[in-house]
Amino acid sequence: MAREEAKLSEAKASYRSAKAIGNHEEEARWANVIGNLLKDRGEYLQALKWFDIDYHLCTKYLSPKHSLATCQSLGEVYLRLERFEDALVYQKKHLMLAEEANDLVEQQRANTQLGRTYHEMYLKSLDEHQSVQNAKKYFKSAMKLAQAIKENPPSNKSFFIKEYIDAHNNVGLLELDRDNLEEAEKILTRALVICDQEEVNGYDDGRTRLHHNLGKIYTELRMWENAREHIEKDILICKQIGHCEGEAKGYINLGELHNRVQKYQEAILCYQKALDLANSMEDEDALVRQIEDNIKTVKELGKVMDDMKREEQNLKKLTRDMAIARGTTHKRNCQLKQIASLDVLINKSETISAWPKVLEFAKKKKKVATEICDKEKIADSLLSIGESYLKLRKFQKALKWCMKSLKIYKSLGNLEGQALTQINIGHVLDSEGYYEEALNAFTDSYRLAVEGKLSYVQRTALENMHYSNLNRFDDVEETRRLQLEIDKLEQNNEGLETEITAEDRCSESSTEGSGDFSDNMPNACCPEEIRNSQSSKSQSLNQKEELNDDVPLISLIRSTKVSSKMKSAHLENNELGVVGRKRIRLVLSDDEDEMSDEAESPKVRHNKIPLNVATSSEVKTRSNTASPTTKFQDVSAFTSNCATISDPPGNTEESSSSCKSRTLNMATPEGKSFRASSSGEGFNASGSKCDVSVSGNILHKNDAAQFMLLTSDDKHNQCITFEIDEDIIQGSFMASDNLSIESVKVQLACLYYLQLPMERKLEGLVPIIQNVKCGEKVIESLETIKAFRGHMGKIVVEAVLDGWVQKRLIKLYTDHCYKVSETPNMKLLKKLYDLEVSDDEVTVSECELQDLSITPLLNALHAHKTFAMLDLSHNLLGNGTMEKLQQVLTSSGQKYGGLTLDLHCNSFGPTALFQICECPLLFTRLEVLNISGNRLTDACASYLSTILENCKALCSLSIERCSITSRTIQKVADALSAESVLEQLCIGYNKPISGSAITNLLVKLGTLKRFSKLNMNGLKLSKPVVDSLCQLAKRLSLSVLMLGETGVGLDGALLVTESLFHEIEEFVKLDLSYCGVTYNYAVKLSTNSSMVCGILELSLSGNPIMQEGSNALSSMLLNSQCCLKVLVLQKCQLGISGILQIIQALSGNAFLEELNLAENADIGKEYSAPYDVAEKGSVGLSQPNLNMLESSPLVSVLKDVSQLEVADSEDDEVGVEAAASARNESCSSSFQRNSSSTGCQFLEEFSTAIDMAKNLRFLDLSKNGFSTQCAEILYSSWSRSRSVSARRHIKDKTIHFFVEGMMCCVKPCCRKD
Repeated sequence: MAREEAKLSEAKASYRSAKAIGNHEEEARWANVIGNLLKDRGEYLQALKWFDIDYHLCTKYLSPKHSLATCQSLGEVYLRLERFEDALVYQKKHLMLAEEANDLVEQQRANTQLGRTYHEMYLKSLDEHQSVQNAKKYFKSAMKLAQAIKENPPSNKSFFIKEYIDAHNNVGLLELDRDNLEEAEKILTRALVICDQEEVNGYDDGRTRLHHNLGKIYTELRMWENAREHIEKDILICKQIGHCEGEAKGYINLGELHNRVQKYQEAILCYQKALDLANSMEDEDALVRQIEDNIKTVKELGKVMDDMKREEQNLKKLTRDMAIARGTTHKRNCQLKQIASLDVLINKSETISAWPKVLEFAKKKKKVATEICDKEKIADSLLSIGESYLKLRKFQKALKWCMKSLKIYKSLGNLEGQALTQINIGHVLDSEGYYEEALNAFTDSYRLAVEGKLSYVQRTALENMHYSNLNRFDDVEETRRLQLEIDKLEQNNEGLETEITAEDRCSESSTEGSGDFSDNMPNACCPEEIRNSQSSKSQSLNQKEELNDDVPLISLIRSTKVSSKMKSAHLENNELGVVGRKRIRLVLSDDEDEMSDEAESPKVRHNKIPLNVATSSEVKTRSNTASPTTKFQDVSAFTSNCATISDPPGNTEESSSSCKSRTLNMATPEGKSFRASSSGEGFNASGSKCDVSVSGNILHKNDAAQFMLLTSDDKHNQCITFEIDEDIIQGSFMASDNLSIESVKVQLACLYYLQLPMERKLEGLVPIIQNVKCGEKVIESLETIKAFRGHMGKIVVEAVLDGWVQKRLIKLYTDHCYKVSETPNMKLLKKLYDLEVSDDEVTVSECELQDLSITPLLNALHAHKTFAMLDLSHNLLGNGTMEKLQQVLTSSGQKYGGLTLDLHCNSFGPTALFQICECPLLFTRLEVLNISGNRLTDACASYLSTILENCKALCSLSIERCSITSRTIQKVADALSAESVLEQLCIGYNKPISGSAITNLLVKLGTLKRFSKLNMNGLKLSKPVVDSLCQLAKRLSLSVLMLGETGVGLDGALLVTESLFHEIEEFVKLDLSYCGVTYNYAVKLSTNSSMVCGILELSLSGNPIMQEGSNALSSMLLNSQCCLKVLVLQKCQLGISGILQIIQALSGNAFLEELNLAENADIGKEYSAPYDVAEKGSVGLSQPNLNMLESSPLVSVLKDVSQLEVADSEDDEVGVEAAASARNESCSSSFQRNSSSTGCQFLEEFSTAIDMAKNLRFLDLSKNGFSTQCAEILYSSWSRSRSVSARRHIKDKTIHFFVEGMMCCVKPCCRKD
């Protein structure tokens, strides 16, 4: 790294010297050198800048021949950036200049680059036919030129050997990607022979590419030993020449080889070696992620193999049972069970690509099916046998068995079976070189699929026909026609429906295992029975789990149900993401409800088939547009009885990882229609797309044209009609349970603003919606809106405006979206709309922003000029965004005023920090920098050192989870000086970091005057480090100390805590979660008055505090000197009595505001016996003997109150009283029905405790076994006793009670101190 930096510095110095004296030729040459250095480091955008300088100088001041090198460089960089059109422009110019100069060497290079570009376009299905033809043309031209130059070298004989070998590799690789395996093998083997003839060094990098690709070819050809030999040679050469990336990818190929033969432990070892190598490199995040996904997938496949072994044991048992059942009435039942077991084994064997096993089990199934005279199952078995031979590349046998299967399917009139068999026959014929016959088979399959209305088979057949015409016959017109047919089929069958009717299901689905079945079926076969058996279908309806070559594999281990025949047409895809052309091809899926199935057969182009399909009834939608005159007058008649809907007013933070992207059709002010992305707030929670339509006076008065997005996962139209200032907006606002009425109002305001005429947007004023109401009743809760189900389209909800507020940044953002035809991001708009912050604070976290989609926002910030805080956390941003942001900051010219940059949890690399170092304005402005959760590695060390030295105002630095080690920590320590104003440092969850490095850092921090906040979560702290930390705590007034998961233990925790209060009285936030602390710590804490009155926030999560600790903590909370505001006791094994005891202690506590008691008990296991209320005056529980959820009186209590409604606003008092009254009445009736009152007493105790804890503002009772009904009853007590509006989040096992103004479900990394 240092050597590269030195070279780069020298090159830049030479460039500046040449520029100073006006030597344009040298200036251009050094610009090209700098560009190449940056390109080799992977900094393509920076390289592009220097190549542009080179090109400008060459075209303006120098002769055309000087442009050769820069055109070549520009073409290469644009290719790496996958900007193919730009790449082709410069590559073609490069070729033109080379031809004009009659320079054969440059002509060869230009042809090679053009071939590579068209090859990449072909792989990405961009104008496939033209791309593959051009790739072939330019690669062959490059090979001819390389051969000509080799035979007549300009200087010496071996001058162009390497290029000649690479030309063979390129042509061979193209054939490999076209699935012409034998031809690719021939070309690459010839290249190896040339290497030997020309005595090319045995460790030349050209050889490693040949071995790498030959390893892939032989793996596909199932020639395992040949594949292993070439892959190991590839790895050896890469290791010898120090090509770390090539070595890693070689290990990936070796892991794939082991995976193909089901040697999963060996595969994992290979992937682990590849992962270690990838982790040692910079900016290889995609490679690391893929390897990690491959490891997870192989582990999943290992589990499938384990399941298969267990099922084999079951089959053996059934075989033994069959021997006993012969001659009895149970014989047929045993046979059916054998077939069911064999279907499972065939399914699992296909999943792990164990084709010899598939063959074995399919033959056994055929034998059993023959015994019971079930022709359908016999045909299925024959098809599986044929497919097995196809995968094993025994094509003659495959054809024989497929033809047998086809014959039986024809006799049965089974169109689906015939169509799928024809596809497999086509694969066999294509593999044997009978291309015309193969195309005929695919065509017959399509005809049969159309006749049988089998849409998924139609698509498979069409894609195979498309492949044949593209790669076998070069028929351009037919290829295009077939592509149009495929596109049309996709449009007509959104979701790719696979309908399995009751008649399609196997007879065993209802009779298997039934003792009566064999009694009703005669043992002897007769023609009548055969005809009856023809009406039944095969039981094998489990679709195999296919794994896609190009997608992250861990997302593909799934199981759905489709016809067993689909398995024959679907091609094997459980291979891992093997590296192609010595690099990873990564396909990212943004919808987890869809799965790409790509064909593995060497003769079929990759297909993408979504398997999680909707039924036809689910796809149909209806538009029920309401008349503006239709008003709903009686809201109470539709009050929801559901008690699980949360209502936090916009405070529940959503995770981007759990929220699928949605889209919204909108119209620009110019009338252009585009799709606006949204993160889902205000839309259907299930992930389906839903629409918003706008009509009325906004665009044209009484305009009938509207656009609707309707939910596809509900039988009813979910659109609600809103009237705003006499204009109508229709939309579906049934979002997740975390959405509030406030969020709906924000969304409405944004939608209303987007549809305003351009002249009304000029001032940047956005509407403020005061409330929404039906008739005269104000809607305070989403529960009321959800009560409108079944009445959508008949109700008009009025939105009342409360004025307008200026949000200039929203105007600038939408303006720039229109300029670049970008789609406004609804979630981003809602973030910018936040009325509580000014335009100087830009918070756009969790908006699913990427380097391209953030461009309009950055352009808006460029126009806005000034901002004090920018939060881009939890997005998908990379180094390209950082470069643009640096330009925005530089152009702003703002030299004064603090700046906060929150960039955590993105995809930034170490060079992102380089942009900060290159922006002098930040030296005086940057106060807070949070770049945690980005893979910075130790390559960022020098950048961090520069930032700490130059940014004089920096008071907070967060570099958690950045994959840094001791080297970077030492650099940080060296960069700190006594003049630093640093107050906060977060370095947690990085490894490995040595104790000496941490100790040196602590010593340096001790010299700072303002330092007060230290986060070392996740670092393993030794005894010497703990001692150094204690010394630091005694010297400085630390206000925040985070030691979660540091393993300091009880003694270390006590030492550190005592040091914090050594002659100092300061309020402290202390995190000792998962540190091995016991209840003795709580006892010590409760008896030390200085600690009790000094700790403001305390986390003891994940420590065995137990019941003894809850006694001590209760005592501490009852202490009038206790100043705790936040107490986190998640996973502390407190038990039910401990939870209750702590809540009861809050009745006299005026300070505690937040209490987390999640995951401390399981009521269903702990609670069954009566309370022991006499002992020690506290509530205890005896050991459980019964199942509380089934047998205790609480069950009847909860059933009785399941219909309770708890209001949220002005109806709170009435609702709470009604709930309490209903609870009491229910308890009374429960007492009459049960001899014990423990259930009601349990509920009363908890309700009373929560009621008395009046100062509490947040309570987490998640995962303690509380039922939803029980949680609602507890919430009634919570809402009754709060002084401000109460809220809750109750969903699944989550139970959060809080009040307006508090936030729920905040990520730990986003919590502010």
